[in-house]
Amino acid sequence: MKVLGISSSPRRKGNTETLIMEALKGAEAEGAETELFSVAGKDIKPCDGCQTCVLTGQCHIKDDVQGLFQKMIAADGIIFGTPIYFYAMSAQAKAIIDRTYCLRRPDFKLANKVGGIIAVAGGIGLMEAIKDYYFYIAINHMLAADYVGAYASDRGEVNNNRHYLKSAWELGREVVQLVKIGFQYPSEFQRRGLSSYVTEKWGV
Repeated sequence: MKVLGISSSPRRKGNTETLIMEALKGAEAEGAETELFSVAGKDIKPCDGCQTCVLTGQCHIKDDVQGLFQKMIAADGIIFGTPIYFYAMSAQAKAIIDRTYCLRRPDFKLANKVGGIIAVAGGIGLMEAIKDYYFYIAINHMLAADYVGAYASDRGEVNNNRHYLKSAWELGREVVQLVKIGFQYPSEFQRRGLSSYVTEKWGV
């Protein structure tokens, strides 16, 4: 079993990465193999809306997100983490969400994986990012675990709050235990999603 942590903070060893690492330690305590992917120092390009992936299932943009695709597909559980910048998730976090649209073609490649969330804010915007991540988890046919929301501004500040650290550690444990349940999205819905704007192209 493998749990992947994705830190969407451009700051190395900042508060977001610290809490993700704590969550990965919790996952390891439950017997999981873990890996951290940090966007810090990586080439993360935004989606250009070319729609190529709708036809091919492949993203044509060549950067470090290409390697992340494979890590996400190989993982059984994914812990998403972002700092809050200007009242929303980081630009890198949103870029990853947009770019992984290709993982929904032709099948939902993230389906049945467990997704957890960590967000760190200096002020407002925390719940907006958590909400967006939960919607992302749902539309990819994943199983949602809990979330950790922390308030911190200075580098390393979360290390002074044992409740944040324990909550992150417990999130990692929870992700592994949910993976062990063996969640399976209903097969009749695995090739499409449901929404108020479903059209004939989905065969409805």
